[in-house]
Amino acid sequence: MADTSVSFWDKTLSDDKAYQFTPTQDWFSFNVDAWRGLFPRVRSTEPRVLEIGSWEGRSAVFLLTELCAQGGEAVCIDHFDLMKSAAGQERYSKITHNLSLTGKPFRVLDEFSFPALMTLLGEEMDNPNPGYDWIYVDGSHEADDTFLDGELVWRLAKKGAVVIFDDYHWDKEPSDSIHHPKRGIDAFMTLHRGEFDVLSRPEQYQVVLQKTSEMRIGFLLKEKVGHGLDRALGYGMHVALTVDSTYAMAAAVAIRSCVSMTKDRITFYIIDLGLSPTDRQKLEQCTESANDATIVFLTLPSGGLTAKGGKTWAKIDMIPVLPIERVLYLDADVLVRADLRSLWDIDLAGKPLGAARDVGYPMGHGGPQRGPYFNAGVLLMDLAQVRGRMGALSATAESSLSDKYADQDALNTHFRDAWLPLPMKWNAQGLGTYAELPSADRALIESGLLEMKDAAIVHFTGPVNPALEHILNPYLQPYIAKSWGYAGAPGHPYTSEWWTVLDETPWSDWRHSDEYKAYCASERDKVIESARHRFLEKVNGAVDMA
Repeated sequence: MADTSVSFWDKTLSDDKAYQFTPTQDWFSFNVDAWRGLFPRVRSTEPRVLEIGSWEGRSAVFLLTELCAQGGEAVCIDHFDLMKSAAGQERYSKITHNLSLTGKPFRVLDEFSFPALMTLLGEEMDNPNPGYDWIYVDGSHEADDTFLDGELVWRLAKKGAVVIFDDYHWDKEPSDSIHHPKRGIDAFMTLHRGEFDVLSRPEQYQVVLQKTSEMRIGFLLKEKVGHGLDRALGYGMHVALTVDSTYAMAAAVAIRSCVSMTKDRITFYIIDLGLSPTDRQKLEQCTESANDATIVFLTLPSGGLTAKGGKTWAKIDMIPVLPIERVLYLDADVLVRADLRSLWDIDLAGKPLGAARDVGYPMGHGGPQRGPYFNAGVLLMDLAQVRGRMGALSATAESSLSDKYADQDALNTHFRDAWLPLPMKWNAQGLGTYAELPSADRALIESGLLEMKDAAIVHFTGPVNPALEHILNPYLQPYIAKSWGYAGAPGHPYTSEWWTVLDETPWSDWRHSDEYKAYCASERDKVIESARHRFLEKVNGAVDMA
């Protein structure tokens, strides 16, 4: 336990071991008790400390002595008049003397904060455990300098780091002046809203934040270009879904599971096929807790394939509309169970499209074009290439409007020899149902079936509400259906997981609501009435023939 009755920097053993602080330049000691109260929030047993504006090292000595008592290190940045003045050289001599007395590792960078922080950013890229646990910003009083310091140290701050901005209530300049740090601090906090918890009170002289977002260096040296370039440059992933109101709830699970499992930036492009304002609002809420995820809603031009053949064709109509060059398309009825970065980073090897084999029809479903056949529920697309052959694709699609599997058949026909097979774990179909059934074609994808045991993207294929004959057919058990329909999906291993993710969305009360019970009852009645109608048609037709 620290002795608070005597200031630790007043304790001396001999003159050569005395801290060398100027008594009239103590701008730190009044923070000691408040800082000690923050120490339990530091997760590391050997904290890394970063300071901007260390002067003679009072705060750094305190942190190395107490916060780093069991281990740790400090980096102090101060320009020391660029060592061009006697006063600057004296401060440098004092800080190095004072820090050495702590017996802890330290480093002093005698530069302005910008070049010093750029140096640290470059160094941290090679650190297997990068980032700092405690950061103190007390450099320039200029608003723009303070904002820039905040931006750069934020990239060096670990998730959970305590970040302290000094002089928020400095009284030497008007608080709304560009010569006051408050404007820079306020701008920083506005920009990074949602990425931190505020630990200080409004009246406190210092602003204290605890970072809640993941660390992102976002910086790269030319000589260190290599794996992870997209991530370092801040290039995120683009995910597209085509959604109407009937699939809005399912899309919420797809989006929420993407956000939960993927650490990198994602922009979701939602092709709006008839969403209500409430649907849009709820879908946007699915990304609110993720600072690196945003949603853009797009509409399709009139007169396309969707208008002629139905909403399933929207995944082709969206290609000219998306304002990007590469996209991961997901059907709304998926559950993401792994970080999408591994999928996004797959090299398409010059192919315009990547997709997984269709489990139900690995070699297609008849006709003259027997061959490897993919499922269109998960597509990694090089849009620049696809658009280069858009006229031919549209023509193929126009001639396929009445095909059994519509857009999927059209895409397979058009890209017959121009698609890259993706690992089947990225589009795990028919789990617990038809994926388990033996067939000659299914034997061709045996390794893929094994991959699906640990599915990265679960695709809930089949109808939402199955027909009565599918429920009753003893040869089709367990029946194929989606988890959220009237019959559920009792054979599916990820049904429970889907509902768990739904509970993290604005539809969290759906499962236990009277509205859901009424929906299930209504859909059951529709299925029974439809079966009755088909039964009577069949019987009456047989009587007429007799």
